[in-house]
Amino acid sequence: MKNAMRTKDITTMALLATILAILGTFKLPGIVPGTEFQLSAPFAVCIAACFGFKKYFKIGILASLINYMLGTHTIINITVAMVFRVVAGGFISLIGTNPITLLVGGPLGTAAGRLVLAPIMGVSPLPLLLAALPGMFYTAAGAMLLYPLMKRLTVHFYGELPAGKGILANWGKGSLNNDNESTAL
Repeated sequence: MKNAMRTKDITTMALLATILAILGTFKLPGIVPGTEFQLSAPFAVCIAACFGFKKYFKIGILASLINYMLGTHTIINITVAMVFRVVAGGFISLIGTNPITLLVGGPLGTAAGRLVLAPIMGVSPLPLLLAALPGMFYTAAGAMLLYPLMKRLTVHFYGELPAGKGILANWGKGSLNNDNESTAL
């Protein structure tokens, strides 16, 4: 029964996926075309920091399915979003939650998404990366501002943060057993 998903977990994941999907449909416009900022990015970083990579990735898949079914995202949008999730969430899962990972995780995910988007669009990655710089700054700042609130709510609801300390936190402490692997990822 330990591995069975509880009603609280299913409800939380559905709620977070819905919020992520809604935030993924809104973009703050930039002065220069292509420099818009997607509101879901800092929220996604905070989900990964509070709930760990496995739950974050499941939540992200649900959010992408919602956006695809509603017609607000295409396969290209989903591809870029999944690259963001793997890189940002993976970075936080690897290093653990701290101010550096909150600041760097989102911009790394955005940069990786733009690097994948460039060959799909048949353009150089440099203009895409330059256009993403304002959004990277907003993502880092937004994650730093949002994380304390989301952490407080998560701890209040769960009694602790479901996210592990990071894979590298367990490195050098002997071999990983199944319990450490499941909480670290």
